[in-house]
Amino acid sequence: MITLYDLDGARLVAREGTSITDATVWIDLHDPTPEEDALVEGQLSISVPTRAEAREIEASSRLYQENGAHYMTAFIVYNIDTPQPASTTLTFILAGNRLVTVRYHDLKALPQFLGRVEKRDATCSTAAHIMVGLIEGLIHRAADLIERLQDGIEKHGHSVFDIKGGQQTRGKRLDAMLKAAGRDGDINSRAQESALSLERLLTYLGHILKERSAEPSLLQRVKIARNDVHSLSEHSRFLAERITFLLDATLGMINIEQNGIIKIFSVASVALMPPTLIASIYGMNFKHMPEIGWPYGYPMAIGLMIVSAVVPFIYFRRKGWF
Repeated sequence: MITLYDLDGARLVAREGTSITDATVWIDLHDPTPEEDALVEGQLSISVPTRAEAREIEASSRLYQENGAHYMTAFIVYNIDTPQPASTTLTFILAGNRLVTVRYHDLKALPQFLGRVEKRDATCSTAAHIMVGLIEGLIHRAADLIERLQDGIEKHGHSVFDIKGGQQTRGKRLDAMLKAAGRDGDINSRAQESALSLERLLTYLGHILKERSAEPSLLQRVKIARNDVHSLSEHSRFLAERITFLLDATLGMINIEQNGIIKIFSVASVALMPPTLIASIYGMNFKHMPEIGWPYGYPMAIGLMIVSAVVPFIYFRRKGWF
């Protein structure tokens, strides 16, 4: 789908269509078809990257210049309000005083930027201003994701070291905590990838704007955005260390629980060995066994078995083995 945004004073007017006019400053391609790509390419004399090309990881394939247009692709985390955010690509193309964005999923940062423009809280006078405004919105969304992730990690950290309930309940909770920590690690790695990608993009964009002799205020916004992304990247690395610690701690707690269960069975088997021996002796079918004729032979055997079970139990308790 193609959405064209025309500049009308300090506002952006959205319209659907394929005719790019002199007032058109932003062309948004949302999951475009080959025909839509060809229409934009023909009118702007550019080459719109395909989905496969946007996924390439080489820096030269993400940040480059071709036929006077600058191409910048970043990995973005979207659906951050859901339990399982996902990653996608967002390509910016600066072609003269026009911005082309190529995306394949809904990104809330785009309508949020349009809302800021409507309230006159964001500048949209040039394609570069629009691009910087969109990137600032993406950074804000990434910060929200990292903040939510940090709250979840703090909660999991308290849960790992404050476990209550029976053995079976604790085992289930530890299993759930292990899965939660692994899920947090996956989300955090996506956030790290996005922050690194945006940081490289902003560095490249800063060089482009300097070459274009952009106004100092815009260059300062790019510098601030780059510093913000760098701080997010540092915080993501810190969270990665916390997640690794929680994974190790959870695995250690699971090992402790398993060792405790094995210890219980070991102590029980050792404690029951003497009664089993007594029962085995008096269960033999020899003809001459003097205790068989005793009136108190049966109670005596039961009493021996009880005593032989209680004595090891008391001994183990005093040693702290049980």
